[in-house]
Amino acid sequence: MKTTLIAAVSVATLAMAVPASAQNVLTLSSEQTTTFVRNFNPFGQTSARYTTLDFMYEPLVVFNRLKGNEPNFRLAESYELADDLKSITFVLRDGLKWSDGEALTADDVVFTYDYIKKFPALDFISVSAQLASVEKVDDRTVKFNLNEPNSLIANTIVGMPIVPEHIWADIADPVTFANENPVGSGPMTEITRFTPQVYEQCRNPNYWDAENLAVDCLRMPQLADNPQVLAALADGTLDWATSFIPDIDNTFVAKDPEHHKYWFTPSSLVSFQVSQITPDENNRKAFTDVNFRRALSMLIDRQTIVDIAGYGYPLVNEDPASLGELYKAFANPAVETEFGQYGKFDLEAAVALLDESGYVDADSDGFRDNPDGTPIAIDIMVPNGWTDWIDAVQISIESLTEAGLNVKMSTPEAAVWTQNLIDGTYSMTLNALASAANPYFPYIRSFNPGDFGKSRFTAPHWENAEVMTLLDQYTQSKDPAEQKSLMDQLQLIVAEAMPIIPVYNSPSFYEYNTSRFTGWADAENPKYSPVVSNANPARLLQLLDLDPVAQ
Repeated sequence: MKTTLIAAVSVATLAMAVPASAQNVLTLSSEQTTTFVRNFNPFGQTSARYTTLDFMYEPLVVFNRLKGNEPNFRLAESYELADDLKSITFVLRDGLKWSDGEALTADDVVFTYDYIKKFPALDFISVSAQLASVEKVDDRTVKFNLNEPNSLIANTIVGMPIVPEHIWADIADPVTFANENPVGSGPMTEITRFTPQVYEQCRNPNYWDAENLAVDCLRMPQLADNPQVLAALADGTLDWATSFIPDIDNTFVAKDPEHHKYWFTPSSLVSFQVSQITPDENNRKAFTDVNFRRALSMLIDRQTIVDIAGYGYPLVNEDPASLGELYKAFANPAVETEFGQYGKFDLEAAVALLDESGYVDADSDGFRDNPDGTPIAIDIMVPNGWTDWIDAVQISIESLTEAGLNVKMSTPEAAVWTQNLIDGTYSMTLNALASAANPYFPYIRSFNPGDFGKSRFTAPHWENAEVMTLLDQYTQSKDPAEQKSLMDQLQLIVAEAMPIIPVYNSPSFYEYNTSRFTGWADAENPKYSPVVSNANPARLLQLLDLDPVAQ
């Protein structure tokens, strides 16, 4: 009843928030939170609003993973990788402007990269370490000189938002800067209303691609959890959302089959992860033991999680190397032969492995302890309101407890959870990693020590020098056979160490309403990933393809 009342209030707030001056208002939900804080710092990983990247700060290029990493040029009109793979040159579009009317030039690009080198905490993709220098060739051309050859460097470079020098040069502390009144380059830069319950983000008056933008404003209502998003979707007040929706055909589509639509495709890897630097010394002893991690993996009933918590939507991932069906073209068959048993649910085998490894109940309290007799007490942390993940953890707690482990769950706010993962101060968690066109990217995002303390995707804080060497070699090769050999080696190392415990590949949760706007990507027209998550730059392409329905 409480959830229903909150949802009703949120939907009512949403309905009253239409800007009088805007003709075409698109209402979306890309984040779930109990309140909005006015923060549009594009470098922020925990506090910035989810509509900051892409919509306020446009990328140089959007790479389309659904079409073999095809480049869609945005602020840049072209790029060229040198034959020796040691440099890459981007050419900006002519006549670009910031939303305040100032010219956007190569100086801003160079400034941004100098800036993140000066303030390393801003470099959330650890790109600076790969760059020898960034130089202005002319007002529209920037050359990135690399420390090592890298055939995939373009994908990394475009992940860093470009900011205006004339604004950010005067910011004393850019890490904590809230950027409440942003000056940006994307299609939606103007904050016309902001409250803790709803905010509105409207057209950039100087947007270079304005002719292709038919939406006047975005409206973001505060919705705290999956049930509230479902209520707004079912009520027809949301146009675009990303959320787990249980029994979606009955709870959403059936309310208005003509207009209520969804399209789910296999995407992000969802995995259990343990912090190998957790402050709890006793847990750390267990978490840094590969036999303990293997036992944890064999205690996860993936199929039940998919069937019950996921309503059958996700795709089970039993690959100890974590790649699974999404990257099957890259799979090394030796992984399954040598380590496949550790990716499958097997309570009996897990109990036997724990026993053999010395994880027994040393103090007769009913729970297993470390081999040295110290207690293990695991808190599985997942964000409040993420109901499918909460259900997945509850299912897992049953088998973990049956095996004799002392396990509980906590559900903090998403921002608190994210910060704990970044810092490594959690115990155990579920975490998601966005899909990519090449498995190099999930590996580098998960295991790069340069990202430790900057990104939640490196939450396990697992280091392996050989993995990093092989990843470097992978980007330095143009030979497909050599790349395959390197990727085969990488998979075997990851599978043997099992630093993360794959569970499933989540579908890309994408729900939309065609009653007010047309032009949506779908299964019949899979032109790009249309998910409105802030981890998907292609959402910008979807926004630009929308047209209002004639009234």
